[in-house]
Amino acid sequence: MNKRILSGAFLIALLGMCSSCTNNDYTLSSPDGNLVMQLCPNEEGEWTYSFQAEGTPLINESELGFDLVGDDDIPGEGWKVNDVSKRKVRDVWKPIWGKRTEVDDHFNEVVLELSRKGAFPEKIILVARAYNDGVAFQYRIPEDLAGEAKVESEETSYNFAGDYTAWYYNGEYHNLGPERLTETGEERLPVMTIQASDRHFMAIHEADLRTGEPLRLKSEKGKTEFTVASKPSALVPGYASAWRVIMHGNQPGELVDSHLIELLNPDPDPSYDFSWVKPSVALWDWRIDGAEWEGFKYTMSYPSWIRMVDFAAEQGFKYLVLDANWYGPEFESDSDPTKGDKARDVQKLIAYGKEKGVGIWLYLNDVGGRQYPIEETLKQYGEWGAAGVKYGFMSGTQEEKNHRTRMITELCAQNHLLVDYHDGPVHPYGQMRTWPNAVTREYNFAQLDAHRVFEPKTFVTSVFVNMVAGPLDMNNGMFDLRQGPTTRVDNNQECPSTVVSEAARTLITFSGATILPDIPEYYKKYPELLDFISSQKMPWKESRTLQGVIGEYIVMMRQTEEAYLVGAATNESGRTINLPLDFLPEGNYLAEIVEDGDNGHYLNNRETYKASKKEVTSKDTITLTLAPGGGACLKIAKSK
Repeated sequence: MNKRILSGAFLIALLGMCSSCTNNDYTLSSPDGNLVMQLCPNEEGEWTYSFQAEGTPLINESELGFDLVGDDDIPGEGWKVNDVSKRKVRDVWKPIWGKRTEVDDHFNEVVLELSRKGAFPEKIILVARAYNDGVAFQYRIPEDLAGEAKVESEETSYNFAGDYTAWYYNGEYHNLGPERLTETGEERLPVMTIQASDRHFMAIHEADLRTGEPLRLKSEKGKTEFTVASKPSALVPGYASAWRVIMHGNQPGELVDSHLIELLNPDPDPSYDFSWVKPSVALWDWRIDGAEWEGFKYTMSYPSWIRMVDFAAEQGFKYLVLDANWYGPEFESDSDPTKGDKARDVQKLIAYGKEKGVGIWLYLNDVGGRQYPIEETLKQYGEWGAAGVKYGFMSGTQEEKNHRTRMITELCAQNHLLVDYHDGPVHPYGQMRTWPNAVTREYNFAQLDAHRVFEPKTFVTSVFVNMVAGPLDMNNGMFDLRQGPTTRVDNNQECPSTVVSEAARTLITFSGATILPDIPEYYKKYPELLDFISSQKMPWKESRTLQGVIGEYIVMMRQTEEAYLVGAATNESGRTINLPLDFLPEGNYLAEIVEDGDNGHYLNNRETYKASKKEVTSKDTITLTLAPGGGACLKIAKSK
């Protein structure tokens, strides 16, 4: 028989939202009082949760817990509260790198220890937290218990209070949505971004995924309730589930700017020193292959790599990423990732890069990663002095991929290697707090890394969906946008964008390694835009989504030590944006503005732009004109 732990419920509900609650309810409010959770058992003794924001019900009474295999004791007996503890945390997180230098780690927490008599587990601990930008809950099994319980399913649900509009991650394709909750009748992948009203936006995701499958969601057509489709294989002593996270913002940009996912992950092990982790713009050799400029043909080989390193050094970019086949055909089992044909060239390149202040990343396919001892391979890369590893095409079940991703990330940290996961990776879940070397991953439709290209609407949707999960490698910044097929070997399709939008997207996309796909000469062709990219000196002091509508446009500000940088991008529709500069401190500033040309268009006039300069203060408003599929770039610095 399959019986439900906590009757499928472990709770979190809002005051007054849980109509069938008994007197044993536990109300939890955010520090600012705007968000409320209520934890309570209903009349059948099942624990449930609900959620409201600013007095508006957003998630009604919803189940939590697990269905266990062969447990006859859970229904009927119920769970009793053994102990309740509460705490308030008002701390500050100072990330090594991120969207800002300081993050308020403010939350209120309630911890419930529930118990029963009978089969394992005799106890379960329910932890709930309320932050100003969302709520989260987690299941824990005490370490001092003995036994194991097989899991049939996790019963956590999200019983939304209305037929809201939602968007979802969709692998290497355009995001799913917008669609009404009642229109969905199949599994969906997070992040699930939701618009409940003009003032209430939510995102459903998870944090600190230690074991088990990455989050999947399912629903039935005609209903507004979603349930968790993923599960751990078993509950064991010491088990801690991923945090189930419900983010909230009054605008979609507040979801983008949130740190809630990272904050729910633990700090790094103090035995690790991550001072060597340096986020930066990086060059990439995959799309340069086949490009020609004044008689020189770029290939994925030493002469081209040297040109790329020299350019990176000139611009202050810290890295060059070498992609597949440098050690042999990536999918062949006899391609040794430490002794390939170009291994000597790669070691020479690493040494040359060190002289120039440019670190070299090395690609590693999962075939080579499994065929040869991964510990020895990564140790070798560290001894060579490589800067990072781009890991591709990981195989296995989702649970196996999660375990392997965590293992490789730790091995990379031990060898002072940054890491970027590609080709259907496990989604980000805030691991950059615990492992700051996990700087980015391809949890998106990367515009130049598959044999297709995305449309402008894909970018301005993904930044409100995928990017809520964490840093993304989206391959933005292609400057060769001529009409017709390109000369590039792997993918010669056109990129439907404008050169200004491509530059803006490099800033908007949050990543610890902003990986540029084009050759030096195309960047030098547009000096104002190259200066904008070169000014992206991370880590950011501050980041803020200034404006935006999901699927339509976004305006992002990121602050460096020297300047305020603003990037704007739109979908297939051109638009005019009035941008108040009230994010600036008092004083006089020089704004360098790059916009699309008057007749710019992402389909037929991509490389035109106009540049201007203007003296501004925080009281000014700048009007920006974005072409269809276009963008705008601003660099604002103190007047000299």
